[in-house]
Amino acid sequence: MKTAKIDDMVKGWFVGNFEPTLYKTNDCEVAVKTYKKGDKEKAHYHKIATEITVVVKGKVKMFDKVFVEGEIVVVEPGESTAFEALEDAMNVVVKIPGANDDKYETE
Repeated sequence: MKTAKIDDMVKGWFVGNFEPTLYKTNDCEVAVKTYKKGDKEKAHYHKIATEITVVVKGKVKMFDKVFVEGEIVVVEPGESTAFEALEDAMNVVVKIPGANDDKYETE
């Protein structure tokens, strides 16, 4: 048995091929990410991975659209989006496959 705290993980990522992790794999990456209202991430895309974001709490903006609790956004390889927390928010993010160094910032 393993245990950990999400606060001990880097940016909420706890499954994937990085350290620290609770389950090391290249098959996928999983995170629970929390944001304060106004937090932003620069626009980026992945060449390999599909990224699935589940809005668990709050309201966020991706693809210039607003998503709320319970909505799921699937970002396919090559699709670029920025991120903004319009309220305090919590997301679960899954990347398939886990692909190290597969994040490309855009303007």
